[in-house]
Amino acid sequence: MARKNPNEPKDRALEAVLLGWSTVRHHPMFAHIGQHVTLTRRNGIRPDDGWAQVDSETGETVVDPTRQAEPEQWAWVFAHLLLHLGFGHLDPRESFATRAEATAADVEVDRFLASLKFGRTPFDLPALWPMGSPGRLAEEWRLTGVPAGLETCGVAGTAPCVTQGRRPWGDAPDWRQLFTYGLTDAVSAAMDVAGGARVSLSDPSAPMAAWERARRWFLSAYPLLGATMSTLTVVADAELARGWDIPIAAVDPVAGELYVNPLAVFSEHEWRFVLAHEALHAALSHHTRAGGRDPYLFNLATDFVINGWLVEMAVGEMPSGLLHDPQFAGQSSEEVYDRIATDSRRYRKLATLRGRAQPDILDSGGRLPSAGGSVDLDDLLRRSLGTGLDLHLAEGRGHVPSALVAAIRALAQPPLRWDVELARWFEEMFPSLEPVQTYARPSRRQSATPDIPRPGWLTPEIPMTQRTFGVVLDTSGSMDVRLLGKALGAIASYARAHDVPAARVVFCDAAAYDAGYLDVDDIAAGIRVRGRGGTVLQPAVDLLERASDFPEDGPLLIITDGFIDVLRIRRTHAFLIPAAASLPFRPKGPVFRFS
Repeated sequence: MARKNPNEPKDRALEAVLLGWSTVRHHPMFAHIGQHVTLTRRNGIRPDDGWAQVDSETGETVVDPTRQAEPEQWAWVFAHLLLHLGFGHLDPRESFATRAEATAADVEVDRFLASLKFGRTPFDLPALWPMGSPGRLAEEWRLTGVPAGLETCGVAGTAPCVTQGRRPWGDAPDWRQLFTYGLTDAVSAAMDVAGGARVSLSDPSAPMAAWERARRWFLSAYPLLGATMSTLTVVADAELARGWDIPIAAVDPVAGELYVNPLAVFSEHEWRFVLAHEALHAALSHHTRAGGRDPYLFNLATDFVINGWLVEMAVGEMPSGLLHDPQFAGQSSEEVYDRIATDSRRYRKLATLRGRAQPDILDSGGRLPSAGGSVDLDDLLRRSLGTGLDLHLAEGRGHVPSALVAAIRALAQPPLRWDVELARWFEEMFPSLEPVQTYARPSRRQSATPDIPRPGWLTPEIPMTQRTFGVVLDTSGSMDVRLLGKALGAIASYARAHDVPAARVVFCDAAAYDAGYLDVDDIAAGIRVRGRGGTVLQPAVDLLERASDFPEDGPLLIITDGFIDVLRIRRTHAFLIPAAASLPFRPKGPVFRFS
């Protein structure tokens, strides 16, 4: 065969035909039928301006390659012919005797293509299609005639779209069954596109991004995070990632968006780990739990906890360089924060998935999710994680760390107010005094039988030194007087409710000022703050621990704004700090945050 001259002009009409046919062949709905159809070129196939015809026996499709049209128009023409075969309209065993039946079949095919939004019609079609089955329309049009504008709605002009030749060997394919297979594949492909597992419905060979495959794996095979992953929108934009300094990934729980850098090279298993990491950040409400803590250090603490859980659950493969330390196993994010805060200079050199000194939990700047739902996005994420845990455990899909289970269960419970937690602490430290029966105080209510001695009820008297507590009050200049008064009022109220007559109060800033035992009513009425210097609370703690008139088992309540040095406390104690404050060390006692 002579080599084709590269300078010879290209046949644009033929190229459009071949591109249109390729589009139809690669569409899952027509792929099965297309395997049994051959394309034949024949100039001027009909004198009545036809485009193409298909043979229902041999599957041969004859086209006129001289027709000038776009590939999308040829795709529509070929889809029209294959739908005739798939619908069984012109089966060789069911010959259409009249033009009414053929037009009714064309109308049904064109209506289907219009709803499918596939290709582009090469000629004008009615804006409104007559409704009804082909049989009913044909019956009506045999009496009234075919309506104007519908006579040539097929692709072969006034000739039938499907011819009935003779197959040289074997039986004709079962076009209806092949079309059923195509419908099934098309539905499955549409679900893949919606779920991100596939880029194009018409091109099954289109490459699928690794993070898309990882996300689909969660939706189909990992119920713990499947609902959460479906709630978040994955945004893969290289320009956005560059502008926001996101080398790998980040999440915005307020906007409900999970950002990935498409230029980051990871395997599917590594992307599973990354997506699960960011999804847990959002679902566990880490963006609202930092409080007064350093945001970046708290982000690092949550990274240590999340990565430890994912490694334990064997979710994907952890990329190199991510934060993981077995010494933090079983600890909460707050506990890890308290530990790393003591060496913040070293830990600040570590990096999250967004890089060094960049938290991967983004703040959308107050942008709220769209209104109209019954719950906000935070509630939806928390509920999705709880539902996923129930499904995960019910189906036995794998191990879930007990700390993660506890964290998820805790999300379903409303948080306790600080004053309720403080009341529980008082109840634990000072159980309510229950009255007892004693004959030392006879009952006077038995006047009918005065000769029978009966015991009376008596509330035991406990010495003040056995039912008291110490208050170390930070009186430095950074303390908010209004919040301080609110905290002291709550202390006085709970002390009186638990039969605590007085408390030993020590003011402290640069030095300790012992106020002695104060009646709880005096605390509630307000006390005069003596010191307003720096903040060194250790002398006040030492004073109470060494005081001979203070019980050895008396608990301490330290009220401070958090700007203090490390404290060494040997006895039972608790901290009462503002909601926006944090301690520079890991406390051994409970911390109550008042607001």
